[in-house]
Amino acid sequence: MSKGRNSLNQELLTKMLTRLGLKEIDAKIYILLSKEGPQKGRNIAGALSLYKEQLYRSLERLQKKGAVNASFEYPARFSAVDLEKVLDFWIEAKKEQALALQKSKEKLLSTWKDIVKKDFADS
Repeated sequence: MSKGRNSLNQELLTKMLTRLGLKEIDAKIYILLSKEGPQKGRNIAGALSLYKEQLYRSLERLQKKGAVNASFEYPARFSAVDLEKVLDFWIEAKKEQALALQKSKEKLLSTWKDIVKKDFADS
């Protein structure tokens, strides 16, 4: 029974992570690494039935989003960053994006109005 519930929880977590901007495969890799600890690429690919190219593209996206780290050994071992730290990082990034948008709002609107006025004047 707990295995079924665990599977449902994993599906729910996957959906939640995709709503936050991860691709489904990225979410599955992140969950696997969180549960199993550091893994080599071939182990991750085998566990999730992924092609090597697909896996490494996903790992690169996860690293850029601050969700996964890679060791310096060869072959590298990938590990999940603590979810709370990942969420804090993502929240801070969204705040910075919102602030940048707020700061550029007036300039964007002014430029937009100039372009629209010129287009109507040329008609």
